[in-house]
Amino acid sequence: MSSALSSVLSTYGWDDSWAHLAHPHLEAGGVPGRLPGRVARVDRGRVDVLTEQGRVRAVPDRSVAVGDWVVLDPDARVVALLPRRTALTRAVASGRSEGQVLAANVDTVLVAVALEADPRPGRLERLLALAWESGAVPVVVLTKIDRADGDVLLAALADVAAAAPGVDVLPVSAVTGDGLAEVAATARGTTVLVGPSGAGKSTLANALLGAEVMAVGEVRASDGKGRHTTVHRELVPFGRTQRSGAATPEADHPSGVLIDTPGLRAVGLHGAAEGIDLAFADVVALGEGCRFADCAHDREPGCAVREAVALGQLAERRWEAYRKLLREDEWSAARTDARLAAERRGRSRTITKAQRAAYRERGH
Repeated sequence: MSSALSSVLSTYGWDDSWAHLAHPHLEAGGVPGRLPGRVARVDRGRVDVLTEQGRVRAVPDRSVAVGDWVVLDPDARVVALLPRRTALTRAVASGRSEGQVLAANVDTVLVAVALEADPRPGRLERLLALAWESGAVPVVVLTKIDRADGDVLLAALADVAAAAPGVDVLPVSAVTGDGLAEVAATARGTTVLVGPSGAGKSTLANALLGAEVMAVGEVRASDGKGRHTTVHRELVPFGRTQRSGAATPEADHPSGVLIDTPGLRAVGLHGAAEGIDLAFADVVALGEGCRFADCAHDREPGCAVREAVALGQLAERRWEAYRKLLREDEWSAARTDARLAAERRGRSRTITKAQRAAYRERGH
């Protein structure tokens, strides 16, 4: 691969490992003109792919997600999907058993939550479980801190930190710029922004990118919720934007790419047992002190988790949230197993019918 190609694609996260994986597909069948690229957007059966030749509108022959690395043929068709290193995956809203990949090959997940008088730790815990399960590193970004005084901010930071053990919590105001440098320092490689509508993700994305790239909407005063101003997942390289007509200095913005996502009103977990344990590392650590290794932390004697709740060392709400997410994930896994079992039964019936038809034909 030419150094020019490597240089262009490295802006989007290309490295020697991706080059090694793509090589067989680029050389397959001796077809000239194949190109590697990264999916920047998926929309109505088409995908935008960033390549050495610029942005290409391509036709996928398989399910791809924003952040995927693919190989295109000369007719702009996706002929190969390179194996994902990480994937941010949630259960689909339709109730089907498979998961929906929100973003692929992600290094950092910025979980945006807006500073508010009545925080919702359960939503944050769910997003952190999703982020941990992806294989990327989560960072909580407490946005809109310019709307509160010092005492309110300190209380909000304490509430968020309690729901995010082991995770960096960064307060930021995209309006004043306070905390922006700290957030930018974590946004290396491929960074994805997730959070509910109205959390200020697109405003934060624009501040990190140094230009008005993402649409921004108002939040309703009645319930604090916002409209989905970001309606598609979009991958944008850092360092390619400008502020007030002048190039943003290299030191002022991160390197790599940013993926903004629509507000997540519902976050179903899909095969996220490990992510749940990481999001509730404090509960898991307490569980190691239980008398029985298979303690369900319910009514078993010698349960260290229940004892911590009784002593006020662990909030009962957090313990119940942990159990709720585990039950949800177990139900999702059981549903997937049921689907696979149904598919096996269907294949078995097809084979049986074919055998019976063959026997009847042989009898004739």
